[in-house]
Amino acid sequence: MTDLSPAQPLRAQIEFLLRDTRPGHDPEFPYSAQFSPEQIALLRQLIPADPARAAVLVPLVDRPSGLQVLLTQRASHLKNHPGQISFPGGRIEAADAGPWEAALREAREEIGLEADFVTHAGYLQDHLVISGFRVTPAVGFVRPGFDLRLDRTEVDDVFEVPLQFVLDARNHSPRDRVIAGHTIVTHEIHYEDRQIWGATANMLITLGRLLNGAVK
Repeated sequence: MTDLSPAQPLRAQIEFLLRDTRPGHDPEFPYSAQFSPEQIALLRQLIPADPARAAVLVPLVDRPSGLQVLLTQRASHLKNHPGQISFPGGRIEAADAGPWEAALREAREEIGLEADFVTHAGYLQDHLVISGFRVTPAVGFVRPGFDLRLDRTEVDDVFEVPLQFVLDARNHSPRDRVIAGHTIVTHEIHYEDRQIWGATANMLITLGRLLNGAVK
C-alpha cells in the first residue's frame, strides 16, 4: 500500500473521504474490493435478484496509539460462518431508521457497544455476499472507555487490530476460492493467530483502496 500521508492524521483522511456519503452507494453495481466485473456477474447468478439488506458497523477505536479495528469472532456453534472473523451487524429490520441505526443496534445486541461511544463517519460501498445479502458497511469512530458484554449465542470473542496493519497490502495473502465451479482469487489478512477473510477482508481492503484513491 502506498504512503497514507502521515502529515494528515488517518482519522482526518477517513472523515474527509466519507463525508456526505450515503448508504447504498452505487446501487446498481454493489462493490466488492477484489472481484472483477465478470466475477460480480457470477455472484449475481448465485444471489437472489433482490438480496436481503443488511448492515455492519466498521468500528474504528480511536486509541492514543492509533486507530484500531474492533472485530468479532462468531460463535463456533452457529450454522452460518461459525468461528469466522466479522464486524458486528445483521439484517436491517423494519423498525430500523436505516443502515446506521441497524449497525448500531446489532453492535449493542452482539457485543454490548453503546451508541453513545460511536461517532458516525460515513459509508463504504455496498458489498454482495454469497450468503444472499447486500451489506452496507457503516463506518464509525469509537471513543475508548466502553465496556463490552458479549452475546455468547452469537459471539465467542472480540479483539482489536491496528488499522494501519490491515490496510497494508503487504499483509494481504491471496487465496483461491471455488464458487459454483469457478475459481475466484480473494485475499486474507493474517494477524497473530487470527485469519480475516471473506466480506470482512473485502470491506477493509475497500477502505484501503479508498484512502489510496483507487475507489471514487
